[in-house]
Amino acid sequence: MTTPILRRRRRFTALALAFAFAAAALSPVAEPSPSPAQADNPIVQTIYTADPAPLVYNGRVYLYTGHDEDGSTWFTMKEWRVWSSDDMVNWTDHGSPLNLDTFSWARQDAWAGQAVERNGKFYWYVPVINDATGRPAIGVAVADSPTGPFRDALGRPLVQNGEIDPTVFIDTDGQAYLYWGNPNLWYVKLNADMISYSGSPTQIPLTTQGFGTRPGSTERPTLYEEGPWVYKRGSLYYNVFAAKCCSEFIAYSTAPSPTGPWTYRGTVMPTQGSSFTNHPGIVDFKGSSYFFYHNGALPGGGGFTRSVAVEKFTYNADGTIPQINMTTVGVPQVGVLNPYVRQEAETIAWETGVETERAGAGGMNVGWIENGDWIKVKGAAFGTGATSFTARVASATAGGRIEVRLDGSNGPLVGTCTVSGTGGWQTWSSVSCPVSGATGTHDLYLRFAGGSGYLFNVDWWRFAA
Repeated sequence: MTTPILRRRRRFTALALAFAFAAAALSPVAEPSPSPAQADNPIVQTIYTADPAPLVYNGRVYLYTGHDEDGSTWFTMKEWRVWSSDDMVNWTDHGSPLNLDTFSWARQDAWAGQAVERNGKFYWYVPVINDATGRPAIGVAVADSPTGPFRDALGRPLVQNGEIDPTVFIDTDGQAYLYWGNPNLWYVKLNADMISYSGSPTQIPLTTQGFGTRPGSTERPTLYEEGPWVYKRGSLYYNVFAAKCCSEFIAYSTAPSPTGPWTYRGTVMPTQGSSFTNHPGIVDFKGSSYFFYHNGALPGGGGFTRSVAVEKFTYNADGTIPQINMTTVGVPQVGVLNPYVRQEAETIAWETGVETERAGAGGMNVGWIENGDWIKVKGAAFGTGATSFTARVASATAGGRIEVRLDGSNGPLVGTCTVSGTGGWQTWSSVSCPVSGATGTHDLYLRFAGGSGYLFNVDWWRFAA
């Protein structure tokens, strides 16, 4: 927290409730409300996120998302966000390294994009409204790190034909392809520099054999709607996409080459949840396959206030994708978390009440902390036992306490750190306290306590053995 402004906490409003009920009416299956005791989906709870685009790089999954503004009654999106994880359950918030202002020629609509790495650089393809034409165009931003900062690579659109939702992949022969489109589907072959292309955009024929039959529609006879996600597995090419608005479900097609011909294969995720849109992202990570999507499962969530979630799945023996359903449980943790190295406070499996913000010295911190708020970090491996806990904190008020608990927000108390006022929300100091009883592997809960109002910020924490 940088200044004591009105808290941006999510709230149910009459309008949000109206959209939630409307979306639920459109959806034959509504996801259950998450229970903090067992929930790890949606994977981000501090803000609304949408349109997941995962990227595996150097032993981590980097997740690029859009950001639905609180209380939105339309797809009001001004920035993109980045998160990362090395265990699929504890996700670190890297903030917003790309927004509409990055593109001097963009007017609005920071919608669904995707990032890819090539030769140590990271290219993020995103759709925005071109201010000069008032129509959607695809821009490309570049960075030297997967978490940015990103800069406009061209100073103009890469491609523009009034359509959205780019997906990009690099084939095993080194040729890169960019696909995009709603209501049509297009591709171009990107050059090795990843910011130019050869030839002209080619329209992929949307046949019912290739993309399924949309019932009762003559204007759009196939199921293809938007949000393509194209990738290769073995010798087979997959195109996973949002199908048949509205409400959308996720379907897919396969092809023997990156340009087709495509054959419709069926449903990946049926229409579910309280968002009338969905958006796929699929990666393999540490020997398993993961399907990312969005729904409206958080409080106040709906079709314009969405949240990213993930499920683990296994391909069928013939390479087909099984049907995947939304859950609140999420995916198993891959490995454990090391509590004896510095962990960013914004590395979170689940939380209640807190939010994140850009820290004055760089990176992110957790703020807007009030009495009773807490953070869950899953699977902390304490081994033979921790002896102390240290946190980097800042407070412009009288501070409060960090209660170190195991396996629940009211679980066994193993330590309590007192946080005093530091003179400012970005004036940082370290506090330490003894710990007793933290052995083995447990879910770690940092529960915050104190008086009324905002208590303190937390930048990072670690235990000593």
